[in-house]
Amino acid sequence: MSPLIRATGLTKTYQMGEVEVKALVDTDFQIFENEFIVILGPSGSGKSTLLNMVGGMDQATRGELFYKDIPLHSADSKELTLYRRNAVGFVFQFYNLIPNLTAWENISLSAEIARDPLDVSTILDQVGLTDRADHFPSQLSGGEQQRIALARAIAKNPELLLCDEPTGALDSQTSIQVLKILKDFHEKYKKTVIIITHNAGVAQIADRVFYIKDGGISRIVVNENPIPPEKVTW
Repeated sequence: MSPLIRATGLTKTYQMGEVEVKALVDTDFQIFENEFIVILGPSGSGKSTLLNMVGGMDQATRGELFYKDIPLHSADSKELTLYRRNAVGFVFQFYNLIPNLTAWENISLSAEIARDPLDVSTILDQVGLTDRADHFPSQLSGGEQQRIALARAIAKNPELLLCDEPTGALDSQTSIQVLKILKDFHEKYKKTVIIITHNAGVAQIADRVFYIKDGGISRIVVNENPIPPEKVTW
């Protein structure tokens, strides 16, 4: 089976004054269609850098990164914009909802730019927030805002759903709700989901776990028996 994402020698360095910071170094990996991947590592290990490059928000200093046959490492800004619009959904730790739009409008705005969007009403129902559709972000709890952010990303019907610490600001019960939504999307629509986290408990639901340390993947573990989100130990 051909990989959906393929990286070879992926390296990212940042110049901070006279100091060169190596965020990711000579990293190789493959991710396949309909995988549920957790990338686990401490803060500063390179998780977000890796996710940003997979999502087309940043490019490698050296090495190759492909989405199918698209060379993300050498794509121009227009190609990356189309890639992000058509193939990728993003979920962040701090929601990033548009404050003067309702929950419904936040989701609809995302669906409107997608090639093959899902029905907004259906997605709102799936995240359990149909009754909050007309509320603004300031009228929602943190957990509700994160579920709307999830719905916004899912409504695009992306091939690749990228999640940057999606449970990082949530309590354990709300985190389970969020992980169930991600698992349901993965299983119902047969899409690839990648979560980066520092919480080892989240790794229990993954098909594979990438352990990242000091700017590189130290090991990849196949999880033969992923557990449902409600059984995660926090």
